[in-house]
Amino acid sequence: MDSRDLSLRERQVLGIIIQSYVVTAAPVGSRYIAANFNLGLSDATIRNVMAVLEEEGYISQPHTSAGRIPTDKGYRYYVDLIMTFQCLDDKEKQRIEANIGQIAIDRTGTSSDVLLSAAKVLGTISRQLSVVLSPTLSNAIFEKLDIVLLSTTRMMVILSIQSLFVKTIVMEIDVEVSRQTVDELVDILNQRLSGLTLSEIRRTISRRLSDSLGDNALKNLIVRSAGNLFDESPIFERLYISGTEYIVDQPEFKQPEKVRDLITMIEDKFSMAKLVDNCASSPVETFRSVGREITINIGKENSERQAEDLTIVSTPYYVGNMVGKIGIFGPKRMDYEYAVRVLNYMSDSLSATLSDVN
Repeated sequence: MDSRDLSLRERQVLGIIIQSYVVTAAPVGSRYIAANFNLGLSDATIRNVMAVLEEEGYISQPHTSAGRIPTDKGYRYYVDLIMTFQCLDDKEKQRIEANIGQIAIDRTGTSSDVLLSAAKVLGTISRQLSVVLSPTLSNAIFEKLDIVLLSTTRMMVILSIQSLFVKTIVMEIDVEVSRQTVDELVDILNQRLSGLTLSEIRRTISRRLSDSLGDNALKNLIVRSAGNLFDESPIFERLYISGTEYIVDQPEFKQPEKVRDLITMIEDKFSMAKLVDNCASSPVETFRSVGREITINIGKENSERQAEDLTIVSTPYYVGNMVGKIGIFGPKRMDYEYAVRVLNYMSDSLSATLSDVN
């Protein structure tokens, strides 16, 4: 950090202000700290410490209150240098596991079922807006392809990828084809492409099919379309959201214009997906003591104006060689320690659930 390191006394007071504000959503005064926390400091001494913290930009005074609230700088210092990680206690684990069982139940469906269930569980547990971004598929392993003829000029191509991931595309056919021709091509595609990554297929499909079926119109269509067919889905199609009701109920968003901005942001799935993707990809503000990278973006550190009143906490999860993202959107006045604990646990659980279906 650019500014000086705080003294132990300043750290204690800043930590108490943040922890108290998280619980009460009310500005915190020196008299409250002196009466409720055994720091061995007088009201006047605490007031002097708070004056220094305010002067250096860690806390601020709302116009209507004599108490102080944390600034983005204060939250950042707390997250980077004061906050500590503790494992979930047994009660928290039981509560999470009671909800997380639904994810395992949904393994009988598609990956979309599992990811939507994970978003719902994370929202319920964290009482915040939760976001799950499905893994990028460039390194995903292709398992098989099916083709369904919809008409004489249209077909649906269904790609089955590792761990229940499925991609479908409807394509126009230039010439009429028989079911036998379709079946022959499907057999060849599955024989020659199964076990490759999607990026390998995009690079090599023309060569791999060059000696099969001659100048077959359907084969040529698949080869020409490989860049789209075996590519990533658009990022907004990879997004699963739950828990909107929790975030709009927070005191920070009671003003109509703030609620309106928040809902507008949530409904823009492209922006939401980029927010969690950019946050989880950030190499800068990362909380590492949990054994994984958990990134915390606070206020104006977020890339969208509508997210300047929010904190986004996110982390990757892994399915084989694929990487997805999972995150919590909440007010800056969130319980950071709990958010980190929950995301750490949920990421491990989601990785295990999706990996187990292989």
